[in-house]
Amino acid sequence: MLEPGDPAPDVTARNQHGESVSPTFTDPTVVYFYPEDGTPGCTTEAEQFARERETYDDAGITVYGVSTDDAESHRAFAEETGVEFDLLADPDGEVAAAFGVPLDAPGDSTPRTTFVLVDSVVERVYTGVNPDGHARDLLLELLDDGVVTLD
Repeated sequence: MLEPGDPAPDVTARNQHGESVSPTFTDPTVVYFYPEDGTPGCTTEAEQFARERETYDDAGITVYGVSTDDAESHRAFAEETGVEFDLLADPDGEVAAAFGVPLDAPGDSTPRTTFVLVDSVVERVYTGVNPDGHARDLLLELLDDGVVTLD
């Protein structure tokens, strides 16, 4: 698994609109891996990131959600949860592999893991994340530690 200080990986994946997305990670970025669209914990986490989106935007933070679900599943999930940020489809586990997030086999779900990247470098890694409150707690921690500031 990537650790703080490691360079950001080069990844490309389809978002919920079927568009190819290749994040540069030059701006502060949160990449959160979650197990599966539509499950209770994943729904809670996505809804809370969606609610905090404006504040993340004000702090200059880009957010990406990643799971092994396909783009069509992500589309329905984004509509259901009000998510407007990119949900990256990783059905073959390539994005997870680039971050070192373990999968038993392609098509398996990803464990709940969050990465914070700044200037194309991994700043922080959170494993075993509790989805309830994670979006807000992470934002407050990044603001309190001066990793980002509000415009």
